[in-house]
Amino acid sequence: MLGRLTRRKRLLLITVAIGLLFMALMAVVIRRALKPLPVYLPGEAIEGLTTDLARSLPPDYPRVTFVDATEEAGIAFHHFYGRRTTQLPEDMGSGAAWGDYDQDGWIDLFVANQAGPLTMTAAELEASPAHCALYHNNGDGTFEEVSAQAGVDFRGWALGAAWGDADNDGWPDLVVTSYGEILLYHNNGDGTFTDLSDQSGLGGRQGFWTGVSWGDFNRDGFLDLYVNGYVHYAYLDPGALSKQYAVEIPTNLNPSSFAPSGNLLYRNNGDGTFTEMAAQAGVENRQGRSLSSSWCDFDDDGWLDLYVANDVSDNVFYRNLGDGTFEDISHASWVADYRGAMGIAVGDWDGDQDLDIFITHWIAQENALYTNLLSQFAAMDLASPQGIRFMDEADRYGLGQIALDYIGWGTSFFDYDNDGRLDLFVANGSTFQQRDEPWRLVPMSNQLFWNRGADHGFYDVSSVSGALFRHKRVSRGAAFADYDNDGDLDIFIVNNGGPGLLMRNDAHQEHQWLQVALEGVVSNRSAIGAKLRLVVGSRVHIRPVGAQSSYCSQNSLIEHFGLGLQSVADTLEITWPSGERQVFYNLAANQRVRVVEGDPVLR
Repeated sequence: MLGRLTRRKRLLLITVAIGLLFMALMAVVIRRALKPLPVYLPGEAIEGLTTDLARSLPPDYPRVTFVDATEEAGIAFHHFYGRRTTQLPEDMGSGAAWGDYDQDGWIDLFVANQAGPLTMTAAELEASPAHCALYHNNGDGTFEEVSAQAGVDFRGWALGAAWGDADNDGWPDLVVTSYGEILLYHNNGDGTFTDLSDQSGLGGRQGFWTGVSWGDFNRDGFLDLYVNGYVHYAYLDPGALSKQYAVEIPTNLNPSSFAPSGNLLYRNNGDGTFTEMAAQAGVENRQGRSLSSSWCDFDDDGWLDLYVANDVSDNVFYRNLGDGTFEDISHASWVADYRGAMGIAVGDWDGDQDLDIFITHWIAQENALYTNLLSQFAAMDLASPQGIRFMDEADRYGLGQIALDYIGWGTSFFDYDNDGRLDLFVANGSTFQQRDEPWRLVPMSNQLFWNRGADHGFYDVSSVSGALFRHKRVSRGAAFADYDNDGDLDIFIVNNGGPGLLMRNDAHQEHQWLQVALEGVVSNRSAIGAKLRLVVGSRVHIRPVGAQSSYCSQNSLIEHFGLGLQSVADTLEITWPSGERQVFYNLAANQRVRVVEGDPVLR
């Protein structure tokens, strides 16, 4: 039939048919465009929304398993005693800190604890079995609790902890934060501690103190202290409700119900006392509800900068000007992020020799991976504003959408498989109450992310790294160390209202490793703020000592390097806080070396 039509009529019919087909296609597009998008609610799977950036596990993932070694190691820690009473301070803690307090070469463990509900009487508080705990490492894979005899079995609402040799006497001291006061325990060098909180000037200041970090910001050889303040908490009507997303929660649990409290900067006077000078230095952070902070020289100018993670308020980045004051460059550096920030990890994840930042967040907010652009600017011979700028690339590298249904807390970069690339761990736990048992919080599973390199990013390997990752807990603090000295990094987790968890790394792989312990002489004795640069073949590893604060926690100050298949590290370069530089060559793998500032001989 079509063949009998004139050429003009055939063209007209074809044109009409194409037009009708185009209109039909447009109708489908318009109908889909006008269809309302699904509303995302935390915890509910929405097809095409939370799976857009899902990543299949590559076949070369590490065959590394973490096992529960808690009972075997003799750790019987339990966080909180009794039933929670729906108050914010009860739900925020706690953390842990690894430190070799007796200097015997085996890392010990301090765990902060909360005695119980805030409604406890003085007598109930004194009788509570939930106290801060110090576990002495016996050197055979087991620990012994020595809290009482050591004098650090504090009963209260402890949140954060950090080791640092405040007086440079060779014995690490301990600072503990709480919903209450700040505590300083001086290490007597004989297995005991003396409470010098009041004498030092740290005590007597009531507040909601969370994270705490040591750092020599003025490079005078003595460790200073930055303490995070959360909110001015006051008990409100227990029946009052507020909304977070579509979920009604008690107003007592919503940090937005309370004004931020501001942070503290204690300058070490070098005589056993401290002077508070946050406002004078410009780091008071009056508008932030702070939970974590990290001292680190991000712009590589020799002075420790300060990054602060704030909950429901802008994060803050303070650049150290080298004259005792700081400049707020949060917006200029692109890290003034308004989310619910909890934990901080610092490390050179992409191997470009500048230091990046990872932040854990509240539910439905994704976690953040701030890639430092310092090396990119340097490669183009350009100067970035204030010498530093970051870009959040979490979604690009597998760390963003995957966190939508989680509330992240403790975290750290660490090379768990010793392949030479920094991986990530995230401790998760909800702040929502269970509907059927509102005195309990909703548990979540923790996550382990393997770094496959700068071209690929991170992959969630939790499901193939041991049964521990299938169990759900209300996790908070996380601290990282090689507690059994076997050449791989282990993790201790503090679970709110539950037992502590020692996750032993059973790598059993052919990858090599190297550990470096530092002792300052002109610099602070703990060597916090020193920067290590290790060259292994074509790779360069950067480690800043003491920069990873996790959440209310502290990692071991012994720096750990995975060497992959290399049996020798070519060069170890140490830049001390004092500015002194030392270089060592041809270090054999699978050993821990000790470097004393100024001493040319490795120990």
